[in-house]
Amino acid sequence: MKIITTLWENGAAVTTEEEKSFQTKESGTEESIVNLYPQVHFQKIIGFGGAFTESTGYVLSKMPKEKAKEIIDGYFGPHGLRYSIGRTHIDSCDFSLGNYSAVPEETDIETAVFDLSRDETYILPVVASAREAAGKDIPLLMAPWSPPSYMKTNGQKNGGGKLRPECRAQWAEYLSRYIEEYQKRGFPVFSVSVQNEPKATQKWDSCVYTVQEESEFAWEYLAPALQRHGLTVPIMLWDHNKERLFERAEEILSDKRSSEVDSVIGFHWYSGDHFEAVDLVHKQYPDKTLVFSEGCVEYSKFGSDSQLKNAQMYAHDMIGNLNAGMNAFVDWNLVLDSKGGPNHTGNLCDAPVMCNLENESYETKLSYQYIGHFSRYIDCGAERIGMTRFTDRLEVSAFQNPDGSLAAVVLNRGKEDIQFHLRLNLRVCPVLSKAGSISTIIME
Repeated sequence: MKIITTLWENGAAVTTEEEKSFQTKESGTEESIVNLYPQVHFQKIIGFGGAFTESTGYVLSKMPKEKAKEIIDGYFGPHGLRYSIGRTHIDSCDFSLGNYSAVPEETDIETAVFDLSRDETYILPVVASAREAAGKDIPLLMAPWSPPSYMKTNGQKNGGGKLRPECRAQWAEYLSRYIEEYQKRGFPVFSVSVQNEPKATQKWDSCVYTVQEESEFAWEYLAPALQRHGLTVPIMLWDHNKERLFERAEEILSDKRSSEVDSVIGFHWYSGDHFEAVDLVHKQYPDKTLVFSEGCVEYSKFGSDSQLKNAQMYAHDMIGNLNAGMNAFVDWNLVLDSKGGPNHTGNLCDAPVMCNLENESYETKLSYQYIGHFSRYIDCGAERIGMTRFTDRLEVSAFQNPDGSLAAVVLNRGKEDIQFHLRLNLRVCPVLSKAGSISTIIME
C-alpha cells in the first residue's frame, strides 16, 4: 500500500510517499476506523479536466514553446494530472480577449460561413497539444455564454438579456454548426450546454433563460437541430450553481420530450456546497451523468495568497460532489496570467497554473497538486465504492479502478493530526493524517 501526502510548508507544496502494509489484528481499533467496502459500487467516473478558454490559449501563446509544452504535458500527460476531458466556449466568454461571434451579422445560418479564426488561433492549438500529450482524443464540453448580439433582446452579448423567441431555431442551428465545425477539424464533443449560467445577468457575455425557456429550447429546438446534423451529442442542462440544481433538473426533465433525448446535468460551485442537491438529482435520475462543469477561486471573493485555503476548497468540493454521485470534474481556466486574466471585463480569477509573461515563468499553485490527488490516481472508468469514517474531521472518498486497484483520498482541513486505521477485508493499517494535508492511498 502506498500513501502519497501533500502538505503546505513554508510557502511551498511538499509531497511525500510512504509504503505501509495491512495487519490482520483488528482489536483496539474500533474508535478510529475508516472502512472501505469494494463490494459496494456507486457511479462510474468519466474523467477530470479543465477549460480551454481564449485567455488560456493567449497566455500560452506568449510563453516560450518549451514552457507551454511543459504546462500542457503537466496537465494531460501520463506523468502529469492525466486530464482526459475539457471544456470550451462557443463564441466569446468573459475569459476572452473581447466579444466575438463566428457569424457576426444576421444571415442564413444554414449557408453562413463560420469564422472560427479566434478558436483556430488560441483554442484549438491548445486542444491539439493536449491530445498529443495524452496520446488520445480529449472530448469537449462546449458551452455558449451568449448568442450573437442580433439574436438578443438587449442587442448586445454582455449584460444578460434573452434569446429572442423568433431566433430560437436560428440559434439551435448555430450551435449545431459550431459543434459540426469542431468535429470536422477532428475534435470530438461529448456534450453541449444550453447556456452557461442561465440565471445570471453578468457584465460580460451572458443570456438568461427561465426554466420554461430552457426546457422549450432544449427539446423543441436544439435536440431536433442536432439530430438533423447527425450529431449524437448529449445536451447539458442547467450548467449553473447547485442551490437550484434539483428543482431545475426536476422541472426540465418533467417535460415528456426529455425522455427522447440524451442529456446530462452540469453544475458549478459558486453558491456553496449543496452536496445534498447533487445527491438528490443522482437518486432521482440515476441514469443522468452529473458533471461539475466549472469552478474557480474568484479574486472578487477570495485572495490569491491563501493557497492552502484555496486548494482545500477544491478538494472539499470534489470529495463532497463525488460522494454525492458526480461523474466528471471540469475545472475552469487551465492557465491564466499573473494578474488572473486576461478578462475583457476585469473578472479576474485564480487558476492552478499562473504565468508571468514579463519573465516568461510559470507557477503551479497548490490547487494543482490537490486536484492531482484525484486525477492522477482515479482512472477513467473507475467506480466509487462504499466507505464509512469515524469522524467528520476527515473527508474521504474511495474508488476501484478498472484494473482492480483501490484509491482513497483523505482530506484533513483541521489544525491537528488525526491517527486512524484504514480497514479493508478484515485487515487494518494505521495511518497518520497530518494537519492541513491531503493524501491518496493506493492499494493494488
